[in-house]
Amino acid sequence: MEYTHYYDSPLGRIMLAADGQALTGLWFEGQKYFAAKLDQNHEQKELPVFGQTKDWLNIYFGGRKPAFTPLLSMKGTPFQKEVWEALLAIPYGCTTTYAKIAAAIAKNRGITSMSAQAVGSAVARNPISLIVPCHRVVGSDGSLTGYAGGLEKKEWLLAMERQA
Repeated sequence: MEYTHYYDSPLGRIMLAADGQALTGLWFEGQKYFAAKLDQNHEQKELPVFGQTKDWLNIYFGGRKPAFTPLLSMKGTPFQKEVWEALLAIPYGCTTTYAKIAAAIAKNRGITSMSAQAVGSAVARNPISLIVPCHRVVGSDGSLTGYAGGLEKKEWLLAMERQA
């Protein structure tokens, strides 16, 4: 069974999802792939993980780097999970590129190359926005490429992190 809860952020309403113990989803309402992996049989309920996530979001939207991460459980393919783990390693206030993530995954796998486009597809399907910081991935030329929540949100988030 999955559970949901809502958080009102400076960028709009956010839906949180959990399996009872761990956070399984965090989406801006209306974003691309909104609640894509959410169980159809879910119910709204207050859970400790939602309280921890709201604390994390309050710190984050207050312009500070949270010193903790709520327990996460990400549903996806092994490749998607590998990409999402790479996202978790991007430091607060910094960015990286799809190509750099692809090169790091290729190196870890002992292969010569990996498609940056495949990485981009996995990044776009990140089910736990913000905490798994897909907004910190930019194009090779530094351009703000796609963001499921919208480019204006990506720009705002990166600017907020730079100011901190």
